[in-house]
Amino acid sequence: MIRPQQKKQKELQKSREAMKSGDKVVTAGGIHGRIREVGDTWFLVEISDGVKIKIEKSSVYASTADAATN
Repeated sequence: MIRPQQKKQKELQKSREAMKSGDKVVTAGGIHGRIREVGDTWFLVEISDGVKIKIEKSSVYASTADAATN
């Protein structure tokens, strides 16, 4: 049971590292937005026109393209 969880975590980490400015994302809290800037451990996400929040990469669950396929 642990092995599938580790595999899923690694896939999620790879997808977070592949995200770039302009990608649509969903946070663990359910906030939808578009990445505007990428830092080492954070994303700057625009959730509305002119409204930007800085969030930790670990709190980004998936891009909306990934969420649509799951």
